[in-house]
Formats: sequence, structure tokens, C-alpha cells
Amino acid sequence: MSFDTPLYLCGPLREPRQMLADQEYSGHTSIHDDNMAEKLGFTAGPIEGPTHFSQFVPLLAAVWGQDWFERGCFSAHFQNMVVEGESVRAFIERPEPGANKVRAWAEKADGTPVLEASASLGPDDGDTLLDQRMARLREPEKLVILSDLHVGMKGADDEPVRMDPDQNMGNLYPFSLNQKLEKITEDSSWYRDGDATPWKRPIIPLEMVSVLAEYTSKDAAFPVKQPVVGLFADQEIRMVDGPLFVGEDYLIRREIVALSESKRTESYWVRSRIYDASGENLKAEMLLNHATLKHSYPHYEEEAG
Repeated sequence: MSFDTPLYLCGPLREPRQMLADQEYSGHTSIHDDNMAEKLGFTAGPIEGPTHFSQFVPLLAAVWGQDWFERGCFSAHFQNMVVEGESVRAFIERPEPGANKVRAWAEKADGTPVLEASASLGPDDGDTLLDQRMARLREPEKLVILSDLHVGMKGADDEPVRMDPDQNMGNLYPFSLNQKLEKITEDSSWYRDGDATPWKRPIIPLEMVSVLAEYTSKDAAFPVKQPVVGLFADQEIRMVDGPLFVGEDYLIRREIVALSESKRTESYWVRSRIYDASGENLKAEMLLNHATLKHSYPHYEEEAG
């Protein structure tokens, strides 16, 4: 018997935890602080977008196994914020045998969309969701907050990074990997016990790759005007020669690959390439759309003219 009915895989409803209430950058609190969020017109400090990525990992591992951790790419556009106490469920298409790309999405318990995404296996996976979104970007009319940035601008220097189990990840991420693992929605022995993994080393969870990649982001010294509050609007994490390991030294190089504008935001899209400690072997990449809120910059109207 044959049907054309599309089938999906989904995980259980989870309540992701907010761990960025004490986040600080450029001398002020972030949108994840309840008071700051309310000043900007939001109900409460939202949970950081990549927190939701963890809910997809068991689904994608069920489809692609070890290959997902070594060559997987998750490319997401964030649609609606989630605050602590709300429940979220992850979905992916059930792929045809041999397929290397699926559609993915997350919803709140009431069906409100949280994010849309593509999940794929490289290197021959074609355009991701964010490739498609970037291709549709229009030239910004006039940038104020980002007026000193340009496409092709590179970070000031190579940035050495690592993530040890009990290492506090700084003002941007005021917690350690072990503290995250106490609250992560989908835990695994692979994040703690090297003997449990195929690589005989514990691996960094997908959502914590974002933390590793942003840990030294201020060292890139991109000249974004301050004070300003931003949020993640789009994010893609790709394993090239993965996974990334706990306690391993890496080197990050950054480049601005797009600039864009909406009614409320100015955005700079940064591709962060994560190399081994020698700087010769590319291990992973992250593409991140930093959306800065125009009304959070006190001089916006004056400088916009």
C-alpha cells in the first residue's frame, strides 16, 4: 500500500530554561534581562534562540546517526520569542532514504511558530535556509548604528577559544558547560563521557557551539555604535569536520558577509569560521544575523536625519 501523506518526526514538549538573565555586553544588560526586555516592549527576557537547537539533535541523530555530528548543518530563522515557562516541541520532515536535507521547525504548545529551519548533511547539501534568506536581502537604505561596517570586513585578529567543563564562558554567557548540562532539554552521555562517544572524547552540544563561537566575539572589534541592544534573528551552525570537543583548543576567524535593514532593526551577518589550533584545518562554521534594535540606540533619530 502506498500513500502520498507527508510524515514528520517530533519530540516531546520541553520547557527550555533561561540562563542569560545576567548577560552583559558593552557595559549594559541585554534583551535577556527582564527589565531591559520590558523597556524595549517585550513581555520578559526571552530564552536565547540556539537553546532550542538541542531539541532537534535526537531527531536528526535518529535520521543520520554519527554523520549528523560530523557533517550536519542546522540553519534557522527565529520567528517568535520564548520565555521561561513556555513549552516548545521540535519537528522535522521524515526524509526519503538517502536524502541529505530536511525541513525543520519548532512550535509552542499552542502552535505558535518559534523557528523554521533546514537541516542537512554536507558538503553537497546545496542552499540552506539562510543561504536562501540572504539571497533575498535588499540593500539597506541608510545605516546608522552599523554605518562604519562593510561587507568583507574581517575581525581584528585570530581568536583562540576553548570550552572546558567548568569554565565560565564570560559576560556574554555567565555559566559553564556543566551548568548548562544541568538544565539542557536533551542531555546525553556524549557531552560528559568520552568513552561513550565514537571519537573517545566528550563533544560540545550543538547549542553550546554558539557559546564557543561568540565567547571572544568582542575581540573582533567590529565598530558597532553603542549603546545598543541586539538579538539573534538568524543562525546557522555547520560541522565541516566535526564534532567539536570539550577541552580542545580552537581558533576563530570572523567576516561580515551581509548587511541588512528592516523597519525596526539594522543587521550585520557574521560568518565565524572555527579552525583547529593550528589555524589550518576548518572544523565548523557559524553564520549569525546580529539584529540591532534601532530604538535602543539613543542617538538614532538624530543621526538618521
